[in-house]
Amino acid sequence: MKAKSSSDDTGRTLQRDRIRREIEDGLDEELELEFDEERLSEVRRDLIEGGSPDELGRQIYFNELFRLQHELIKLQDWVVARKLKLVVLFEGRDAAGKGGIIKRITQRLNPRVCRVVALSAPNERERSQWYFQRYVPHLPAGGEIVLFDRSWYNRAGVERVMGFCSQDEVEEFFRTVPEFERTLVRSGITLVKYWFSISDDEQHLRFLARIHDPLKQWKLSPMDLESRRRWESYTKAKEEMLERTHITEAPWWIVAANDKRKARINCIDHLLHQIPYSEIEHGEVSLPSRVHNPDYLRGPTPREMYVPDRYAKLA
Repeated sequence: MKAKSSSDDTGRTLQRDRIRREIEDGLDEELELEFDEERLSEVRRDLIEGGSPDELGRQIYFNELFRLQHELIKLQDWVVARKLKLVVLFEGRDAAGKGGIIKRITQRLNPRVCRVVALSAPNERERSQWYFQRYVPHLPAGGEIVLFDRSWYNRAGVERVMGFCSQDEVEEFFRTVPEFERTLVRSGITLVKYWFSISDDEQHLRFLARIHDPLKQWKLSPMDLESRRRWESYTKAKEEMLERTHITEAPWWIVAANDKRKARINCIDHLLHQIPYSEIEHGEVSLPSRVHNPDYLRGPTPREMYVPDRYAKLA
């Protein structure tokens, strides 16, 4: 009996540690925005001298992510210069890490070039349209990148499992989607499809982390909780979806996503290899001199228009 109790205590401790690390991952996002190459090099040197393996892995991840984001900027410039059209679909179970990878891709890119599409549930009018119709207006023009945070594959996943569509509608989707995607590719769009794969236990832990993190509780909707209960139904739906929609023109790519950091840098690295790009040479930028007009007088701004400086003592 004592052995079982000790085992249970160990399991709970491990679970708490995993939840803590999951919450820390959200803080890492802020660090990713703050770090530059020089600062990363300093931190890495300090850790090599006395850091733990976990800390070393964390900083190596930051460094590699930063390098890949440099490459994403080069890809963005290439897309703009060559008027290319790139669509990337991100699919996977709830809490699989789709939002996290999309944030890392877009962090340092121009939002006028790279935009995210995350459509809400269709309204009554949209439900009466051709199924793909509401997605078409969001497709890119030349020189644009569009990232779909969930896509038309909602019909093969959540809509099917939750009973929001009929079996006939599912069959029609499977008949139509291969030709729809071939049409996109023939039109000049590069279409890349990722499925983020996590285990049953990993999703369970990530849901627990969201429950315990007040900054992420909003991510747990009643639909998410119900999807957790229907894990096996989602598995069957996913397997059929991958089997019937994995086409030569737009194959599926599976991202092993139990380890968030590895999933992110593996996915970005793979995406960069889907388009043969080169660095675009930019002319030297020089800042023009400011024009000074002797007749210009700057008028006073009323103090009541300023936001209160409540952090005046902050260094």
